[in-house]
Amino acid sequence: HLAIDLDRRRLFVAELGNNSVAVIDLDARKVYRRLPGFHHPQGIGYDKTTDLLFIANAGDGSVHLLRGGDLSAAGRIDLGTDADNVRVDLKAQRVYVGYGDGALAIIDPQTRAKIGDIALKAHPESFQLDTATDRIYANIPDANQIAVVDRRRRTQIGTWPLPRASANFPLAIDALTQRVLTVSRRPTQLSAFNAADGSRVASVAACADADDVFIDPKRERIYISCGEGFIDIYRPRYASYERIGRTPTV
Repeated sequence: HLAIDLDRRRLFVAELGNNSVAVIDLDARKVYRRLPGFHHPQGIGYDKTTDLLFIANAGDGSVHLLRGGDLSAAGRIDLGTDADNVRVDLKAQRVYVGYGDGALAIIDPQTRAKIGDIALKAHPESFQLDTATDRIYANIPDANQIAVVDRRRRTQIGTWPLPRASANFPLAIDALTQRVLTVSRRPTQLSAFNAADGSRVASVAACADADDVFIDPKRERIYISCGEGFIDIYRPRYASYERIGRTPTV
């Protein structure tokens, strides 16, 4: 997973396979530093208000904090097991981390401490904060659902079942159409849900082993990173989507 510090023009990449974090200089388009010593790093997020980088480690359930300037250690929060995706709410000054058998940890970046949990049915994979509401949408693949969470009340308020799909890992919110997009691995498909009521409005074939999905509102493009060695590119077409390109990554 990725995080970005736009002011310093740095991109951070969680290198799960070698227990490190890569720091990429975006202007030079090359790796500027490689930070070792993590334990299966998964999620990563940068909070501009505190100038802190949060790195979630699946191997030991910890979240490491680094200072944005010199990337020195700034603390550690132990969540227990399988710390995964990280999301930063700049407006509310909160950091959310999915972990364990079913929870979103709530972290206060000012005090650098966990201040609460949101209980879920099983381990959350990708989740996104809806900037237009107080909702969080979270993929819960072991429960074959998308969970709808009220982050003010700190509780799950809705469930969107996925009866004919499983291994739903990537998730994104299309703010322009008010749709929630998820990509399943079984079957390999991109599905879109109406954010207002959870109804499925579109479903199209996708690549295998999908790991993340990104939306480019300026160009009206959807990008899916695929473990089979491609980035699939889609665009909206009528009420659905069509694949318009496939870029190899290996």
